[in-house]
Amino acid sequence: MWAVMVPLDKRIAAWMRRHGHLLLRVSLGVTFIWFGILKPFGISPAADLVAKTVYWFPPEVFVPILGWWEVAIGVGLLFRPLIRVALGLLFLQMPGTMLPLVLLPAVCFTQVPYAPTLEGQYIIKNLVLISAAIVVGGTVREKA
Repeated sequence: MWAVMVPLDKRIAAWMRRHGHLLLRVSLGVTFIWFGILKPFGISPAADLVAKTVYWFPPEVFVPILGWWEVAIGVGLLFRPLIRVALGLLFLQMPGTMLPLVLLPAVCFTQVPYAPTLEGQYIIKNLVLISAAIVVGGTVREKA
């Protein structure tokens, strides 16, 4: 049985190696566009959290700007010549996404610091986005 599985395993791993970076970049781009576009249209479930976190800016101004910023990241990730710009925007934005963990711990945790609420989980998942962006960034010098 293993004799049959080894070639199949090699083929699957080779397919993943060939297509993984592109799929990762596209999925990141789509995610940023999707989550971002909700903010300017006033239908983002994260808008209230953003408004509470960045309380020094009027939310009716800041939330749409943040949304368009995220859309720009997503579009930039979808088009190879714009990847560096998109990653720059992404890495400028990411520290701000972590602010609620510090500024709003009661919103982000049921027990600080190890039992995150749904909002806390939403923020902590950004570690995966950061890591994915690093992987994508590692491909910018490769030919398309």
